[in-house]
Amino acid sequence: MWTVIGSPVGDLRIVEHHGAVSAIEFSPFRETDGRPRGQQDDDHPVLVEATAQLRSYFARERRDFDLPLAPVGTEFQQRVWKELIRIPYGETTSYGELARRLGLTNAASRAVGHANGQNPIPIVIPCHRVIGADGTLTGYAGGIERKQTLLEVEQDALF
Repeated sequence: MWTVIGSPVGDLRIVEHHGAVSAIEFSPFRETDGRPRGQQDDDHPVLVEATAQLRSYFARERRDFDLPLAPVGTEFQQRVWKELIRIPYGETTSYGELARRLGLTNAASRAVGHANGQNPIPIVIPCHRVIGADGTLTGYAGGIERKQTLLEVEQDALF
């Protein structure tokens, strides 16, 4: 099941599978990537709750999400995504630092970056909080402009 909501970063498609959020997709939406989506159901309880929490986040009223999540990925990707959730609201870290937190060397930062880019549940799993070692905004699956907007939402809420 899925629903679409408007947001400051464009339309978002929230996908539920077996009672958990399995994806949040940026528009334009892809239909041929093999992910199960089912039918649109704006009244599904998981989607209603995800919509409410995302709207609260964008209104700068929510810092943490409390949703059942089911991202599909490799064991390594799962490890990276679990570490992303530990990055506090309004803070950033580098790919190298994320690798270090996972017990890896700085040489693994590219692999961490690739796993970060494969995150199927952006915003809730905050891959936008990972930046380059020199503090620059580096690649983001949703585009650098969206990454900048998400970081600004969190910074504005802190001050």
